[in-house]
Amino acid sequence: MSDLATTDPVLDEAMERYRVELTGYCYRMLGSSFDAEDAVQDTYVRAWRSFAKFEGRSSLRSWLYRIATNVCLDLLNAGNKRARPMDLTAPQAQASAVLNERPEVTWLEPVPDGRVLTQTADPAEAALAKESVRLAFVAALQHLPAKQRAVLILREVLAWKADETAELLDTTVASVNSALQRARATMAAHPPRDSSPADPLDADQAELLGRYLTAFEAYDITALTALLHEDAVLSMPPFDLWLRGIPDIAAWHLNQGIGCKGSRLIPTTANGMPAFGQYRIAEDGNGHTPWALQVLEISDGRIVGLNAFLDTARWFPLFGLPERLA
Repeated sequence: MSDLATTDPVLDEAMERYRVELTGYCYRMLGSSFDAEDAVQDTYVRAWRSFAKFEGRSSLRSWLYRIATNVCLDLLNAGNKRARPMDLTAPQAQASAVLNERPEVTWLEPVPDGRVLTQTADPAEAALAKESVRLAFVAALQHLPAKQRAVLILREVLAWKADETAELLDTTVASVNSALQRARATMAAHPPRDSSPADPLDADQAELLGRYLTAFEAYDITALTALLHEDAVLSMPPFDLWLRGIPDIAAWHLNQGIGCKGSRLIPTTANGMPAFGQYRIAEDGNGHTPWALQVLEISDGRIVGLNAFLDTARWFPLFGLPERLA
């Protein structure tokens, strides 16, 4: 039986209940916050156009997921694949590092938690949801063919049953199980680096981030790098440069990155992880202007990833960060 009334306002309201979870699903599939929102909008347009054919044999939620999956598969079949700098090149040494922009690359994008994570009172469910939107996990998903990606997300992230997934994909349970097995094998061959969800922060994470903020704003690189894991990674999309290890990261900040001295940081969250809007001193000396969205990956009490997304014209409005600091 359909869970909808027949009036348009009720249909609108019913579909809106699923917007965040559908956006989260499309984000995991596509690796782009903007593409995910466009995919959900396309899903709703298709749902409106074909609603007369919806006979209520499945729930509205299942029907919308079917449409959203087809939208994402169409986009992925067009060759849309997201990457991080670490997927494309070897790490560089600071002494010879060059910022080489790769406009032809479709970069993996950060996303605000509120756009993709539904509210839940179950801590275990919340932790799984945050784990599944981590940058490293979504990057690992990019190694999967489109249908395997859908199967893995539906079965292991969203906890759909095999028969439900088979019905959604118009295939058999045996095919779903086979795709899941292949997807697991590929993910095992490209395991995402461990990092801990940090929303909400525990006491140790809050203390670590407080020290990071203080060290970065003071530009005390010795104190800052004391917070890093010895194999920490620094990346700066849309540049393909990435550095690994404390010596190169410290040297970068004191040489090519010295323009970050005097920056201010505004805390936020992205992909279930702690993040900061970074503002550098304005060229006219009047306040601070956007420079990067920093997304930090933390594991075992140390920072293992510093991801600086530099396209602030896209990210700061999306994350509700100010255009300028006085």
